[in-house]
Amino acid sequence: MTDPTGESKERNREIAANESARQTTSSVRVSVWAIGAAVIIGLAAFGWVALHNQ
Repeated sequence: MTDPTGESKERNREIAANESARQTTSSVRVSVWAIGAAVIIGLAAFGWVALHNQ
């Protein structure tokens, strides 16, 4: 069944835009966690070296 008004295509575009925004938000969240974990690991390594170099 075809949609002569094009409402279906517009709805699909809106769904795609929403999904894209959701994926972007998820990617940013994962990146923030990864950066935080890297900073904590880096600080722990720096502290370990600082304590064992005296």
